[in-house]
Amino acid sequence: MPPIPDARRRALLKAMPAAALAAAVPAIVRAQAWPTRPITLIVPFTAGGATDVQMRALCLAASKTLGQPIVIQNQPGVSGTLGPAAMARSAARDGYTLALITPALFRLPHLQPVSYDALKDFTYIIGLTSYVYGISVPAGSPWKRFGDFIEYARANPGKLNVAAVGTGSLGQITVRRLEQQAGIRLNFIPFKGGADALSALLGGHVDVMIEAGWGAMAEAGKVRLLAVAEPQRLKRWQAVPTLRELGYDIIVQSEIGIAGPRALEPAVVATLHDAFRQATSDPGYVRALEAESMPNRYMNTADYQHYAASQFASDKRLVAELGIRLD
Repeated sequence: MPPIPDARRRALLKAMPAAALAAAVPAIVRAQAWPTRPITLIVPFTAGGATDVQMRALCLAASKTLGQPIVIQNQPGVSGTLGPAAMARSAARDGYTLALITPALFRLPHLQPVSYDALKDFTYIIGLTSYVYGISVPAGSPWKRFGDFIEYARANPGKLNVAAVGTGSLGQITVRRLEQQAGIRLNFIPFKGGADALSALLGGHVDVMIEAGWGAMAEAGKVRLLAVAEPQRLKRWQAVPTLRELGYDIIVQSEIGIAGPRALEPAVVATLHDAFRQATSDPGYVRALEAESMPNRYMNTADYQHYAASQFASDKRLVAELGIRLD
């Protein structure tokens, strides 16, 4: 909030009734002074993964605008909802504790009892980007094309171990949809975060990863990207086909953003939004996104709030249509 010129402030205060003056002055002071101490951002995945790297770059840039450090707290679990749910349940409504939000927050309530209300317990601040889901294998894998993987899976039902993040996640949904459409049976292995899934892939503990977070390792030549679950081929990976091109009606778009607990003051929300919005142009953050071929897909506060509501409704329909359960 920009400072109010002295002459205007004096005229405003002189014209106010005493009761209104008493209420307004603290609000003006709070808006101008905030923040006065470090802010915590809960990242609901393990340290070292693509999301963690991106958020550290974003927070470093935003902290320069806010004048206070933003401390990353990694809190993985429950398909990326454990940390945000804890924030919604126990964090003070002062803007000093925030959480990174993934679409699992909107889907999980339709799969199991949860401790939060996705539409009432959060103040949605800003939309940032979306994960790019790909089907990747180790560089030494015998499968050079996506068709090779499918052919082997058909000949060996249930023998291929496939990694993704979390039970009930978009990764698992993609695995199940691919099984249905390709007529194959895979052994789904859930992990707490993308870094864990990627480590398992590189270590030979799983055969395939159907997940985001493959970009840096693909660039380094350590994993081979067989296909992407995007509407179009990626600019950086033009030789890699989309699942739709290959005959599978599967597109995955997984928006992520930042939220606080419910009922944050509008002035605090605006301050946070503007700082993070400016930070999305920071070269370090842009490079971190580009390493994973992820778009810089900004949504303002109102648009992100609308997205949350529409995604919640969409996931309710999807879970019912596919008969997805947490076994």
